Amino acid sequence: MPVQIQKTAYAGWPNCYRISNSEVDLIVTGDIGPRIMRYGFIGEQNLFKEYPETLGQSGEPEWIIRGGHRIWTAPEQQPRTYAPDNSPVAIEIAGNTLIATQPVEPTTGIEKKIIVDLEPSGAQVRVTHQLRNTLAWTIELAPWALSIMAQNGIAITGFPPRGKHPDVLPPSNPLVMWAFTDLTDPRWTFTRKYLLLRQDPHSPEPTKLGHFNPHTWGAYLLNGHLFLKQTYADPTKTYPDMGCSFETFTRHDMLELETLGPLQNVEPGAFAEHIEYWSLHKPLPFVNYSDTELDRLILPLLE
Repeated sequence: MPVQIQKTAYAGWPNCYRISNSEVDLIVTGDIGPRIMRYGFIGEQNLFKEYPETLGQSGEPEWIIRGGHRIWTAPEQQPRTYAPDNSPVAIEIAGNTLIATQPVEPTTGIEKKIIVDLEPSGAQVRVTHQLRNTLAWTIELAPWALSIMAQNGIAITGFPPRGKHPDVLPPSNPLVMWAFTDLTDPRWTFTRKYLLLRQDPHSPEPTKLGHFNPHTWGAYLLNGHLFLKQTYADPTKTYPDMGCSFETFTRHDMLELETLGPLQNVEPGAFAEHIEYWSLHKPLPFVNYSDTELDRLILPLLE
């Protein structure tokens, strides 16, 4: 079955677009955004979080969380990062590709764009994020791609290759904390190779960590389905938040998998681009969260 892109109503928004093949589908909103509100196997669970009280609405003056997947600017700061995305976006369809372009943000001068390419078979998706500078002067920013995941799953990310002392003496990567991070929080699990974060609807306190890995990836396991996003990080460039190419954050209502591009000076008329590669996998029963078990289940999926 080839890729199909069809205009459809979704969650109260009349102008959405469903991108599908025989295995998976995605929903991109046309009434707000750019946002990808759904990604899942056809007829099965949406791996992304949705906030029912905000669905179908638009035009709010302030930024609204809503859920799904979005593009932001890093480092996080007010007001630039939290510019509203509550207006209609321009949708262009070219073959298997859908392009959603936000009107230029009046408060920032940035035009945000998400480009979705679904493979004709399987569950592989390329998601391209662009931030175009429409101002008359250069601005510094980094692309920041955030996937808001549904409740009750567990996030998994991997560190760069490990070594032994004294064979490998230089540090391999930063592990970055936020002021509200508590390393005694039982939602965190640390192994030698992996970092895991459990989403718990009964734990209201936010927590967050970040790190750098040239092969940046984050996964989310929910009810036997595994969402995986991957990107390349350039170790010769400077990344935001003390050098993070990946960050994960949770609180009671959701969990975020976040990848970041490098900080860059974007000239007038130019754009910064950041590409993620998504895939879905099932069924994936985990016996435990040991390095051996995670290696068995995760490593064959990494590209």
